[in-house]
Amino acid sequence: MPIDRSLGRNVNFYDASKSGVALGGLIQNGSVTETNFLNMIEILLITEAPLRVQERTLGHVVATTNNPLQPGEYDVYCDSPIEVSNEPWVHRLISHSVSGREDAFRDGIRARDGKCVISGMVNRRAPFNMWSGFEAAHIFPLESESYWVEQNYGRWITDVTPGVAKINSHQNGFLLRGDIHTDFDNYLVSVSPDDNYKIIVFGLDNAGIDGRSLDPVCRDPRNSHSVSDQLLRWHFRQSVLANMRGAGEPIFEHDFPPGTDMMTEIREGPYAQERLEMEFASRLRGVV
Repeated sequence: MPIDRSLGRNVNFYDASKSGVALGGLIQNGSVTETNFLNMIEILLITEAPLRVQERTLGHVVATTNNPLQPGEYDVYCDSPIEVSNEPWVHRLISHSVSGREDAFRDGIRARDGKCVISGMVNRRAPFNMWSGFEAAHIFPLESESYWVEQNYGRWITDVTPGVAKINSHQNGFLLRGDIHTDFDNYLVSVSPDDNYKIIVFGLDNAGIDGRSLDPVCRDPRNSHSVSDQLLRWHFRQSVLANMRGAGEPIFEHDFPPGTDMMTEIREGPYAQERLEMEFASRLRGVV
């Protein structure tokens, strides 16, 4: 069964003009500032007039400051109607293994980063070519390559290599610990390139990484293969949509025991068509 992202929320926000109508919420682990929150609200809500966000109990008006956002209930005021954005959320699979055609991507990411760039954990076994627990993660998912092409996201890739698809550019990836890779693919952790590359955990922070900064090793501007700010920005926006809009998007099971009819579980769950298309695309990638 899909997991409900809204479980554990300690911040909720409402349309002040419609009593009791919840617009969304988030889990505040401590790193989200008032400015961050207002920027997230701008992603989620569409209005024709300026917004005012006010804490319900004490009446505090959220401002563009670096003060931490306090947990609580918030009302959104506006002189025009408030609409929730219907911007598409791009589903993705948990993609820990890659086919042979992505070996160059994996090897290049390992060589550039050498550590989990979110947790800071260094792979001390790298000199022996041992990478157990460390995985090269795509920022934009491989299984949605058709959407990548449709939206021309390849324009954000500048380190073009002949014979290598832009989606497999080193600029579309970094090295992560395996557990953090899973959370990144689930949009439960993301990086804000517009706030000093701050790491924001949208779920409960099991790994203690909320508020860290993305390691500079993967974003050195002197390196032509450094990670793309535009792609980080895309992933962050997707994370806001997935976790904060309404009740949030479902988190799908990925650890299927032997003998499980995975395809039936997918067909009977939400977003069945999209998930099946991604699953087939992922499997075909390794053989076509």
